[in-house]
Amino acid sequence: MDKNRPTMTSSKKADPQLDWFILICGSALLAIIVLGMILEPQSSLLMINQAFSVVTKDFGILYILLLNAIIVFLTYLTLSKKGSIKLGAEGEKKEYSNFSWIAMLFCTGIGAAVIYWGATEWTFYYINPPQIAQNGQTIIWAASYGAFHWGPLTWSIYSLTTVAFCVSYHHKNIPSLRLSGACAGFLGSYQERWPGRIIDLFFIIGLIGTSATGLAFGVDLVTASIAKLTGLQNNQQLQLTIMLLVTLLIAFSVYKGLNKGIRILSVINARLALLLLLFIFIFGPTLFILEMSFATIGLIIQNFFTMVTWSDPLEKNNFVENWTVFYVAWAMALGPFIGMFIAKISRGRTIREVILGMMGWGSLGCFLFFAVLGNYAIHLELNGIYPVTQSVNDVGQTSTIAAIIEILPLGSFLLLFVAIIGIIFAATTYDSATYTLAAGTSREIKPDQHPSLKNRMYWAFALGSLPSALLFIGGLEPLKAATILASFPLLIIYVVLMISIHRMLK
Repeated sequence: MDKNRPTMTSSKKADPQLDWFILICGSALLAIIVLGMILEPQSSLLMINQAFSVVTKDFGILYILLLNAIIVFLTYLTLSKKGSIKLGAEGEKKEYSNFSWIAMLFCTGIGAAVIYWGATEWTFYYINPPQIAQNGQTIIWAASYGAFHWGPLTWSIYSLTTVAFCVSYHHKNIPSLRLSGACAGFLGSYQERWPGRIIDLFFIIGLIGTSATGLAFGVDLVTASIAKLTGLQNNQQLQLTIMLLVTLLIAFSVYKGLNKGIRILSVINARLALLLLLFIFIFGPTLFILEMSFATIGLIIQNFFTMVTWSDPLEKNNFVENWTVFYVAWAMALGPFIGMFIAKISRGRTIREVILGMMGWGSLGCFLFFAVLGNYAIHLELNGIYPVTQSVNDVGQTSTIAAIIEILPLGSFLLLFVAIIGIIFAATTYDSATYTLAAGTSREIKPDQHPSLKNRMYWAFALGSLPSALLFIGGLEPLKAATILASFPLLIIYVVLMISIHRMLK
């Protein structure tokens, strides 16, 4: 039972004031991007792809270096006395139960994309393995790299931004959930002036671009499942219809608020996802899933430092740019959003508990999807039951996922189950994004307050336009490029966050 939760009553009595500069600039930027993609789809696609190539090839090493710096910094915080600092007043109780907290952080940080990539990401590594993969172990490396990308790599970046917001909001009592507030230890009085304003605008840009990616992945998964189940054609009309349904669910959840909306949906979805994985584990190739899972854990442990520092200096292939750098960039663009939201729900916990909880439970949750879904798909491929790799190349990832789910007992029911999970996953992730955008466009938010309902409802509908536009100009490929571009301005800000945390904890 969750105790001492803030209610929506206080926010109704005194809604936080809007930051009109950030709200108007962020909205104007969103409108310009969406209109440009709709009016000039080919030019927009070409520009996005060219920018993606430049950033990953010329600046990819910066992403790798920053990732390693973040891991070292988090290790220092966890092992030092600073890790025992409590977020909130002395003796403050945890705001949410452990299961609610874990469910919200997982559903916020991952979304439907974990099903999308968990089942099929290994196919790309199997066809074009990383340069460091040893001969004869290609399939083990293919099964392991996804769990690595979605585990320690992603959650370390999320943890840094969460700690920054936790320290500024709960420890230093700065009543702001804007990114400039998390940088207060570095910015000082400039937090409310132009350097801080630019940082907040960068945050809005990164969140808009990256949350669109996650929602589009979820919608594509849902439409593929429905098309397979009903025989309907998986086209833009069906995708836009599902997008509208998800947007309406998001709006309803936003209307209900943090405790009655996001929390309840997250808990429901976490339980449904665990049921799906348990069903596949029991009725699928159980022994093979267990053996491959332990093999991948061993490989990641043995090669962790190589994987986290590999930059392919001889440029033997483009694996690092297309995958590792992409995931670092995705996590960095999403990081301030994840950090802001999880900080809001982490009052009463210690810094060490937040870091270990996110790194442990977040990585474990993602690993379960790659271990069960991914290894089930690998079993189908290796035993000639279904040509997963060829199917991904011919009809795409989502159609392949629908096909391999249908092979299981009660396949048609499971397709409907996956569609429901995909819709709720997309809704919870996007719901959290709208909450965070509303918080980021508010001047002050006290611990017992929430962003105004009108502000949250506005972003709930406004954000649905960008993934629709990205799907319109070319499906899911432009989404990867959009993520890289959204993260690029944030590279320097992550350095600022580490300096800010260090200074605020002195």
